[in-house]
Amino acid sequence: MTTFLAGGTGTPKLLAGAAPVFPPAETTVVGNTGDDVAVGGLHVSPDVDTVLYLDGGVLDRETWWGVADDDGTVQSELERLADAAGLTDRVRYLDEARQTEGRRLSRWRRFSGAGRFIYLGDADRAVHHLRTGLLDEGRSLTAATRALADAFDLERELLPMSDDPVATMIHTPEGVMHFQEFWVARGGEPAVEDVEFRGADAASPTDAVLEALTEPVVIGPSNPVTSIGPMVAMEAFRAALAETTVVAVSPFVGEELYSGPAGKLLSAVGYEPSTAGVLAAYPYADAFVLDEADPTEPDRPAVRTDITLDDEADAERVARAAREALEVAG
Repeated sequence: MTTFLAGGTGTPKLLAGAAPVFPPAETTVVGNTGDDVAVGGLHVSPDVDTVLYLDGGVLDRETWWGVADDDGTVQSELERLADAAGLTDRVRYLDEARQTEGRRLSRWRRFSGAGRFIYLGDADRAVHHLRTGLLDEGRSLTAATRALADAFDLERELLPMSDDPVATMIHTPEGVMHFQEFWVARGGEPAVEDVEFRGADAASPTDAVLEALTEPVVIGPSNPVTSIGPMVAMEAFRAALAETTVVAVSPFVGEELYSGPAGKLLSAVGYEPSTAGVLAAYPYADAFVLDEADPTEPDRPAVRTDITLDDEADAERVARAAREALEVAG
């Protein structure tokens, strides 16, 4: 068995071609939930859902977000009504008192449904309705995720990192904002002063996650700060990684980043925006997969390949390098 840590699009792109190397029935994916948001009362788990839709065969691979060819009737009507009502702010948080009342998992990231900064297609929205309904029945996020995995006939086990609320908050000169506002609504443009994983001190990985972390772990080329950071902000998660074999795929080639805000975020929390910074951010990693053109000289074993992930053939090549790195590390 092998466990992948997934956030954003990096690890899902690797998983898209990993099956010949890491069979789904022998693979567990732990998804980041620091990016989760509550929008109009619906609990949205973007990083978990990307894997859910990928393995369910419905992922929009142009955006690596949401369901392919998804109608947007509800979203369009919402936007029309909000405009007609004069509700012009695209990002609308609920007030501070309501951020922490009611649903425990919705803490610190509650947005009004009258805002329109995050696009939810109709089929995608149905998933969030079902998840929220199961949570309202008293099921854990893990149980709700397993029900959705059954609905999509997943062979791979998919687990949220915790059943406790952890919210990734970005500190900027304009104030503190949830990561989804920073990245989706603001396009990652605000300067970043710090990154906070709110609630992590009181959160714990589930027993299922801790069991998964007894197996060898692969960290795909996800953002080390906002994709993996919320997981390792939990002390028990970090301790479990220290006791198992961990291989990480760098999202950088030297100082060049393939995509996303990882460079800006690494700098904000005190690391170089480079492969060297990734190595420093992952002290628990036993080996790395680096690009063959990366000039970095790592302090731990590394397997080199072309880390481009444009298609499934690329993903299989990188997955084979990760398998080799696990063997070297083990």
